[in-house]
Amino acid sequence: MAYDRAMDIVRLAIRLQGTGAGLTLDDIQREFEISRRTAERLRNAVEEMFGPLETVNTGEAKRRCRLRAPNLRRLVSLSAEELAELPAAATALERAGLEERAAMLRTLDDKLRAVLEAEALSGIERDLQVLTEAEGLALRAGPQPRLEDGLLAVLRQAIKTRRIVAFDYASRDGQRTRRCAEPHGLIYGNRAFLVGRAGGGAEMRLWRLARISAAEVTGEPFTRDPALDLQRFIRRSFGTFQEQPVGVVLRFDARVAADVAEFVFHPEQTVEQHDDGSMTVRFTAGAVDEMCWHLVTWGTAVTVEQPARLRRRLTEMCARLASHHGAAS
Repeated sequence: MAYDRAMDIVRLAIRLQGTGAGLTLDDIQREFEISRRTAERLRNAVEEMFGPLETVNTGEAKRRCRLRAPNLRRLVSLSAEELAELPAAATALERAGLEERAAMLRTLDDKLRAVLEAEALSGIERDLQVLTEAEGLALRAGPQPRLEDGLLAVLRQAIKTRRIVAFDYASRDGQRTRRCAEPHGLIYGNRAFLVGRAGGGAEMRLWRLARISAAEVTGEPFTRDPALDLQRFIRRSFGTFQEQPVGVVLRFDARVAADVAEFVFHPEQTVEQHDDGSMTVRFTAGAVDEMCWHLVTWGTAVTVEQPARLRRRLTEMCARLASHHGAAS
């Protein structure tokens, strides 16, 4: 439809305007799920409507383009629903103990409101009030990690400048030792971790941010491992613990099939629906203990078919829990 094509042109123009590194034709194909020829036509249409595209010199063989069109701002609008996500996300980060990231989102919220026309802002704020009153964010039960003030800023600076970071790290018994690490990235989940190498070793390690204090960026540079793909590194694990990945096969009863269909156990999982309504979920990941902690929440509705190691570990864990609570009675 002509309407859809117009929307795609505006959407691509916004993407090209909002990128410093530029987009390649491959990027446009992937984001819009279109053929290469259609991507070329879409890019050319943006250039015809909004002016010439700039070529970004990144040293790559593929051409990267971006747009610098002052009149595009008039076509960009913000909705109350979009703005409502920023304070909601900030609140979630605060409850997870990530105050610095929450503060950045709240600052972004303030900046976006500052550039809106007064009339548009007035209408959005009325809708925002309605959304705020109608929607809530459930507080996750249990203790939340608390990060030291300024920690994320220090770690991000070390990552950006490729400088070794020094910090005190607390063991489980509370003893603190001074460590040095080559910071490569940060992982956020139920807990937040620093990913990096220590002592010149090749193996990537994880440090829990809640146990880090007195962090400082040193003047010593390091060479980032070009082979590290942080997303691939994360996918090796069921949660955040890094272990040798194993093939996992879980069989879920028909009574929980609807819940299983809506749940993502792993980004690269496969799900098979059976004639009796049950479902089999397969994926490859490490962190057997974390899998056990999660599988307990499914009770008898799940059966671990593979690996035997996971099945034994789950049996041991449940037996210890039953013994502990049985003795307490």
